[in-house]
Amino acid sequence: MAIVARHWAGAQRHEAAGFEKLFLEEYSRVVAIAQHVVRDPHEAEDVAQEVFCAFYRQHPPDASYARAWLRRAAAHTALNTLRGKRRRREREAADALHRDRLSTEHEVSLDPQRALEQTERQLDVRRALSRLPERRAAVLVLRYSGLSYAEVAEALGVSTGQVGTLLRRAEQALEKEISHETSR
Repeated sequence: MAIVARHWAGAQRHEAAGFEKLFLEEYSRVVAIAQHVVRDPHEAEDVAQEVFCAFYRQHPPDASYARAWLRRAAAHTALNTLRGKRRRREREAADALHRDRLSTEHEVSLDPQRALEQTERQLDVRRALSRLPERRAAVLVLRYSGLSYAEVAEALGVSTGQVGTLLRRAEQALEKEISHETSR
């Protein structure tokens, strides 16, 4: 029994060391991918924590697919965070509209025009991105987070030759969603 306990403890230490190594190697990339989507460093770190916790619970640290899984999960989790924020904003907007209808006071504060246009454009892009199918959103997020075509291909589980086509189609879909968003 003592031999089994020592073996188990040794295996746990080995697994923990493997996970720590993977964490140290991939943490900054996972945060960068999340940051590219959510545009908030603290929220990006929360996404990274969620991704690593999920990986730790479900997979061995020395899995051959670990890096690709972490990067894909970072993109998907960040997109899900955006979608959750969008749903929350929509609920809050509906509540605010309801309150505004009840109230006759309306205050509007104006920012400088350029800052407003830039903020609106960023919001339009994020909302459009959150409405894209996950694979299209993921290819955009991964590529524009600085990953090479080969890294994007690995993360998505496709050949490198497919990335260009996937990216072009995703960009077209994003442009269509943005123009749909701005025409509302």
